[in-house]
Amino acid sequence: MSPEYAVKGFFSVKSDVFSFGVILLEINSGKRNSAGFYQSEGALSLLGYAWRLWQERKSIDFVDKKILESCNETEVIKCINIGLLCVQDDPSERPSMSDILIMLSSETAALPNPNQPAFVVRRHTSKTPALSRKEQTNSINEITISVEEGR
Repeated sequence: MSPEYAVKGFFSVKSDVFSFGVILLEINSGKRNSAGFYQSEGALSLLGYAWRLWQERKSIDFVDKKILESCNETEVIKCINIGLLCVQDDPSERPSMSDILIMLSSETAALPNPNQPAFVVRRHTSKTPALSRKEQTNSINEITISVEEGR
């Protein structure tokens, strides 16, 4: 889900581009973005992990080993680059789908460097069980009184 839709409820053609970029990165990595992808260094999403490796110039480490056995490394790096262009935080910086088709089909087109993607860091989920409703109240007799007072 694109960040502009998740946060503000805005949907546009660039929301579809974001989703396409996520799928492109999932295919290359062999992992799902929603599967709780974490690395030992911190709570990174799949997008964050792809971004970190891109910054370190180690994008080939992102690719599923099964894909690497039978592909052209240059083409795979190009797909990661395009995927990262699609998931940039600012929708205006994402390419259009027609531009993506040109990038994918072109042998010689120089691709721009992507900016940081949205949703790089995942929130940590609590490992403690949720408190029951009774344990969440601060009242001994389960009755609360709210008094509105001005500042």
